[in-house]
Amino acid sequence: MPFKIPDVVTAGTFAHQEQPAIPVPGGLVIRPWSLADAPAVYEAFQDPVIQRWHARDAESVDEARGWIEDWRTAWTEERDAYWAIADATTDTVVGRIALRQIVFGDGQAEVAYWTMPAARGRGIAPRALTALSDWAFAEVGLHRLELLHAVANEASCRVALKTGFAPEGTKRSAVLHEDGWHDMHQHARIQGDAPGDS
Repeated sequence: MPFKIPDVVTAGTFAHQEQPAIPVPGGLVIRPWSLADAPAVYEAFQDPVIQRWHARDAESVDEARGWIEDWRTAWTEERDAYWAIADATTDTVVGRIALRQIVFGDGQAEVAYWTMPAARGRGIAPRALTALSDWAFAEVGLHRLELLHAVANEASCRVALKTGFAPEGTKRSAVLHEDGWHDMHQHARIQGDAPGDS
């Protein structure tokens, strides 16, 4: 039985091209991860703030390197897309941004991000999120991007609101962290929405 509604984005859109680098205003670039970035990923996951909101813990640079290998494979398998946020001049990693749980047929994905401790307070996450969202809508053709964060993660909420991800409600007791179950705020940006004031 044929489907009446065509896929929003054609399967193979990622698999048939190299993962791009995306310029970000203010001297940044979103670029594919390199295995040479493993020490930066390991360093990031030693930070208590990043540890608080993530279920994984990097115990070695080798383990972080394995994550990067998986992130690179995820692009060709079209399940997730992970990028490093880097200084465009020095190539120093200042954060990570991703499209996760991609469903091309429905034109949807979830965004996720973190920044290195030394890079916080400079507007990096909002600028990178806006650049990635604009690319996902204009170049890929996605229709809806969702953003979830723990209600207690006020910094992530500020990023969401600043970048035009409208609040849609609270998912009660939705994610288990080390300190117990957390309610999650759900935000979304739809193709055609204003990007916010970042």
